[in-house]
Amino acid sequence: RWRDKYPEDRRYDAAFRLPMQRRGLEALPFRAPHFTDALIRSAPAQGGVETTSLDLAMQNTLERLLTRFLEECRPMGVKNASAMLLDTQTMQVRALVGSANFFDKAIDGQVNGMLAKRSPGSTLKPFIYGLALDQSLIHPKSILRDAPTAFGAFSPENFDGRFVGPITAEEALTRSRNVPAVALSAKLNRPGLYQLLQHAGVSRLASEQHYGLALALGGGEVTGEELAKLYAMLANGGRLRQISWREREGQENAPRLLSEEAAYITLDMLRQNPRPDTYSPAVPPVAWKTGTSWGYRDAWTAGVLGKHVLVVWVGNFDGASNPALVGIRVAAPLFFRMVDGLQAQGLVQREKQVLRPAGVSEVEVCAASGELPNVHCPLRSKTLFIPGKSPIRASTMHRPVLIDKRTGKAVCTPGKDTEVVVFEFWSSEMRRLFREAGMPRREPPSLPDCGDGQAAMRQETEAPRISSPLRGGTYAVRRAKPVPLALRADVATGAGALYWFADDAFIGVAKKGEAVAWVPERAGRYTLRVVDAAGRADARQVLVEFSE
Repeated sequence: RWRDKYPEDRRYDAAFRLPMQRRGLEALPFRAPHFTDALIRSAPAQGGVETTSLDLAMQNTLERLLTRFLEECRPMGVKNASAMLLDTQTMQVRALVGSANFFDKAIDGQVNGMLAKRSPGSTLKPFIYGLALDQSLIHPKSILRDAPTAFGAFSPENFDGRFVGPITAEEALTRSRNVPAVALSAKLNRPGLYQLLQHAGVSRLASEQHYGLALALGGGEVTGEELAKLYAMLANGGRLRQISWREREGQENAPRLLSEEAAYITLDMLRQNPRPDTYSPAVPPVAWKTGTSWGYRDAWTAGVLGKHVLVVWVGNFDGASNPALVGIRVAAPLFFRMVDGLQAQGLVQREKQVLRPAGVSEVEVCAASGELPNVHCPLRSKTLFIPGKSPIRASTMHRPVLIDKRTGKAVCTPGKDTEVVVFEFWSSEMRRLFREAGMPRREPPSLPDCGDGQAAMRQETEAPRISSPLRGGTYAVRRAKPVPLALRADVATGAGALYWFADDAFIGVAKKGEAVAWVPERAGRYTLRVVDAAGRADARQVLVEFSE
């Protein structure tokens, strides 16, 4: 009909007889759909050509490895995963895989898993340790306690159901022990973890009282994008910068959430975390942490490799519980497949030696105490610390004692039957933890009073220190069947009886290493006080609430 109406076009008859190929929208390139959606939502399009931050080679690598990994995990009922790769220097998103398959309705494939609010599990613990470094509570080799502890009505347990007793801060972080993390969080002044998340722009936070100390173990919710921004903050020396989806977007002033020194030391501790496949720290170094949500619904791994941050989530969008969804078992293996794949293709730089900030120094400490060693300390290690801030003092744990070889008792005067033996003088509470962990320590002998000339042979005169209950804690007691609260105090070796009082009313007496059981008679605030035989005392306040 066209040729009948326009006969002058008959010279194109040959072209009209050629077979025609028609292409619909489905034939157009369809790559990184979740990235494209996030790009459009981040800011309205200005028209013209958009130059994004997407690196197609990185995107293809993450998509391929994620798809292959989920095929292997299908027998375990694991159906979905997400991943984001971020350049920490420019804060540009280089790759984003929002789900296993954008077109699979059975897994809600069009949902972007990196933008969904989910429990982060233990992935927030590094920020507790960073704050504790800044607030002079720890250095990497500080000795913390991993033991059954009640924080008011909250009694956290570890993932493996066990407690290891005394443990260094660095090991407590890399082994993801829950009690040390909660204990540190309880000791933080403002800013605590909640305020740090607020300042980082984590959205839809409930009140701080709503979470309590459970926030340290994943009691709140974050997105993978928010988690990537937090880990990038560590890589950027404690300064928070905003994520960008386009090339050449400017960066506003970056507020500081941690000191440069605390951010550096936190990443250094995370680099000691052994890979799940080699059981040794990654080479080249990777600073990484896993997380598992309560109820086994979300498995996470987040980390810093070179100038990039990689965040991986594995789970199911319907929130179904699955015992296979454990960070170290499914998210960490996928994370390191991606790390290895990116490095093998030269897509990410292998981390070079990170320059240590001028405000960070290294010092030798006694491995047992985490304090500056004396001449009697047999095993020493190096630790990073912040001069003028990190809590390091001279160790008095290892002390020489003159022993009569015939009786095994300490004496004052040397003789042919005496020898000098070095003992570890742990507090009674720490000795109890060692015993409960199956690692009992040799008990030092009672020391005689040898006079001022033998002061070095005597134990330091230390006042008792209340270790339980916690200072300022709130304790819920059931009115019908009250469970006694255990009152404990750390005391020096050789100390006598300990006398306990509640608001000046005598509760009971205990020996070193023993606890006194106390059942409050009323609700309200109490002042608990412990006094030793020498009149030295310690006190703290607690709040008791009755529940039906």
